[in-house]
Amino acid sequence: MSTVSASASASASGSVSDDEAARRWRLVLGRYAADQLSVGPQDDGLERSLRYLYDREYTARGHRVEQGAGLGGSQPHGVDVTALRWLDEAGGLFPRETFERMQVDAVSRYGLTDLLQDDAAVEALEPSRELAVAMMQVRGALNDRAAAGLRRVIQRVVEDIVKRLRTRFTTAVNGRIDRSRRSMHRVARNFDWKRTLRANLGRVDADGRMTVQDVRFSARTRRALTWDVILVVDQSGSMAASLLYSAVCAGILSGLPGINVQLYLFDTSVVDMSHLADDPVTVLMTAQLGGGTDIARAMRHAEQQVRNPSRTVVALVSDFYEGGSVSHLLATVRRMASSGVTMLGLAALDEAAEPVYDQGTARHLAECGMEVAALTPERFAEWLGEVLS
Repeated sequence: MSTVSASASASASGSVSDDEAARRWRLVLGRYAADQLSVGPQDDGLERSLRYLYDREYTARGHRVEQGAGLGGSQPHGVDVTALRWLDEAGGLFPRETFERMQVDAVSRYGLTDLLQDDAAVEALEPSRELAVAMMQVRGALNDRAAAGLRRVIQRVVEDIVKRLRTRFTTAVNGRIDRSRRSMHRVARNFDWKRTLRANLGRVDADGRMTVQDVRFSARTRRALTWDVILVVDQSGSMAASLLYSAVCAGILSGLPGINVQLYLFDTSVVDMSHLADDPVTVLMTAQLGGGTDIARAMRHAEQQVRNPSRTVVALVSDFYEGGSVSHLLATVRRMASSGVTMLGLAALDEAAEPVYDQGTARHLAECGMEVAALTPERFAEWLGEVLS
């Protein structure tokens, strides 16, 4: 019952009664504590839901699991409970964060991909980045109906991320602030607080309070020339989360004026996804996670696409664990740097948003002219806006 063990044990160590502590430990330990700890009537649903999912762990290890206490025929009214019934019940019993973790376990650890074959189950799933990543990693084992359900889940996750990121990219990338001109577009992103303060200095009362009557906004300068942004994304098995965000960023950038987006996914070969850059869902459904890593080959391919070095950004998204030739990789980066190409190496982030990458290779890349950083998508937008301004 690993999903609830951390939270339950932490709570049990707090200021709770012995009975409450015993209750929580019973839910953590499951049926193996049945001889010593009983399940109260109020926890019957929790117990059934947990057993339905996590008894699969014991079965996979060769343990025999007694029938009758899970979500099977022992349910009231003799109803045979399917994965959908489990999903409905668990969603109402557990806090959202716990339920999201259980969904991920159901798909990635216990193979409950039949959830994706039921329209109602797909709608009941709580969309999250973690769930989308887990589903992407099992996509190859899905039949057509389950794959269609997966696409709908990924679509919802992508829409949520786009909603959060689009404004950040638009603000950062779509033209720099021109403080020499006043803007008629009175929106927050154009607010010029310095000029507003100066314009209202004569309206400060004896207590130091300013009455603001003249609010100033700055215009934004549009780029006159097009930039090429080449995204080179590692699709090895450990890169699922980074691939998700990279596809979304490519989709947002494709909709901005003055930017030509090229998108390449790679493992030991390179796949041109540029024609799908504006469709992150299709990119994610097409990507083949897993395999080796040949960064040198991918960067050499990116180098061959450069038309105007001084107006080209190459963003490499990888954990920098090179399976190809490091010397060839570094030579390619040196050539692009000397030609004027701007390069950024985006290090992979783990589930806790901590960078996980080969620091030795990253250091060598930085020495050759590539800026290397572990950035969230929001910070990547800001970095790109600074480069393109």
